Amino acid sequence: MAFKLNRSTNKPMSEINVTPFVDVMLVLLIIFMVTAPLLTVGVQVDLPESSADSLPEEQEPLTLTINSKGEIFIQESKVEYEKIIAKVLAVSKNRTDTRIYVRGDKTINYGRVLEIMGLLSGSGFTKVALISEPYKER
Repeated sequence: MAFKLNRSTNKPMSEINVTPFVDVMLVLLIIFMVTAPLLTVGVQVDLPESSADSLPEEQEPLTLTINSKGEIFIQESKVEYEKIIAKVLAVSKNRTDTRIYVRGDKTINYGRVLEIMGLLSGSGFTKVALISEPYKER
């Protein structure tokens, strides 16, 4: 009995084997995911000079402090309660998007700190935050 060779099996395969392709793509995906955060550092270049004005940088936040006696300070200068908004507007150059940090002494009434924060928020200041000390293990 002679084996008859079937001609249909000798034809080139017309289907693409995608398994190696998927393997390579997954390896490339992992490589890009690992290297992408490293590319944000940038390259050192000497930029050309320009006479155009620079964009305004993020300003230093304004600090409003309430000490244990209830006295209010903007940065280091003491201010009366009635003049808080006028002074803050003057220091921030009438910008209500200025970041303001409120520091209240831990012995002061919590309601007093909230009253001042509410006064600032009610006057249109949108970035008012409360500052605290980091927790220390005892």
